[in-house]
Amino acid sequence: MRLEDKVVVVTGSTSGIGEAIARRCVAEGARVLVHGLERDLGEAVAGSLGEAAALHVDDLADPEAAARVVGAALLAFGRIDALVNNAGRVERGTVETTDAAAFDRVMAVNARAPLLLIRAALPELARTRGAVLNVGSINAYCGEPTFVAYSASKGALMTLTRNLGDTLHREQGVRVNQINPDWVLTEGEKHVQARQGNPPDWYEKVPRIFAPSGRLILPEEIASAAVYWIADESRPISGSVVELSQFPIIGRNLPRV
Repeated sequence: MRLEDKVVVVTGSTSGIGEAIARRCVAEGARVLVHGLERDLGEAVAGSLGEAAALHVDDLADPEAAARVVGAALLAFGRIDALVNNAGRVERGTVETTDAAAFDRVMAVNARAPLLLIRAALPELARTRGAVLNVGSINAYCGEPTFVAYSASKGALMTLTRNLGDTLHREQGVRVNQINPDWVLTEGEKHVQARQGNPPDWYEKVPRIFAPSGRLILPEEIASAAVYWIADESRPISGSVVELSQFPIIGRNLPRV
């Protein structure tokens, strides 16, 4: 039990990567605050985890939500040992189609909310000498043409991780690290691809240039990696950003066409 007796807050954990992380944390002995926007999905996840989970439904676009999330965890479990900033907003748009409102919506959830959550949880995390894990994306390095705002937000999150990973670790004993997943086969991604007109088995035919292993990464595999960063076994590492990708993000040797 790598997380025995720890309390972990996982934002965006009613589905996808966040749900997988929440489930893995409970399997490793933790109690988890499940958070998301959809009450029905949240009740299903939290209900399946029994007394080891509590649910809080809130919109992180609201600056006041961070204090409510932290308060819900303390009310349910009396402490916080780790915060996983997984919730993210994805809006597709190029530089020509991304307006100020769209950019602000994405930045509010993907970059501002993690900052406010860390700030709200900091007194408790300092008391428990806890850990923060930010879930970013390989898009942080430049992204795709249709993910302008999303890519910028993940780049901001990566810098925030390195900044706080230095300051908070040195001054308050709180570790801050980040994982940057590659393309992950979530249910949400399946729905997105279906809306774009791809066949139901599209993920079985992903070109090797995108998936050298022959398949996409699974949420459970991201969750396995996440446990290391919030468990005591990764102490005293802080300020690290790790790519969970099938290929090098920098310096990749692309095949000749």
